[in-house]
Amino acid sequence: MPHRRPADLKAGMTKVPWPDRFPLLYAPQRWEWGGIDAAFSADLPADNLVTNVHVVGFVGEQIVVCRDSRDVWLLPGGTREEGETVWDCVVRELREEAGARLAGPLRWIGAHHCVSDRPAPYRPYQPHPDKAWLWCSADVTLDSAPSCPAGAEQILEVRAVDKTEAQRLLLTDAEWLPELIELAIETR
Repeated sequence: MPHRRPADLKAGMTKVPWPDRFPLLYAPQRWEWGGIDAAFSADLPADNLVTNVHVVGFVGEQIVVCRDSRDVWLLPGGTREEGETVWDCVVRELREEAGARLAGPLRWIGAHHCVSDRPAPYRPYQPHPDKAWLWCSADVTLDSAPSCPAGAEQILEVRAVDKTEAQRLLLTDAEWLPELIELAIETR
């Protein structure tokens, strides 16, 4: 399936000052759990820097959210496997975490451009110290239970909820995720 860039590139639409509208999303971040300094941008990273891919999945107007064993609500996605394409990572992560499959094209939202201060990459095949977390959106179909393979995040619940509920639930993961949801809706 084809990939599409955000709607700000559509003909006739003026460039939106996203950093002003989404200050939490665009604020510099420190992800202590991974020793990562991150900054969001609508500029897409080089493919070889993408280590993680996450999807704002739409079922009609509803958004797919997943609750893990830590009682954290998150968007489906995760770490690329060695040699895996972004597309294949999305397909696998949607199945593993949400029991979902793509029902339309991927739309790039942007990426967190990251620098790690750890002495080695998370996995030996990953770029280091520079890397990127890619954020996409797509229409999806929920058609099975999450597969939750051994060693992966264990998902306890999957819901398709309205925007307000998705934003509320995702606050358990990060304070900037509600703004990412708003941006995903605008770039849909």
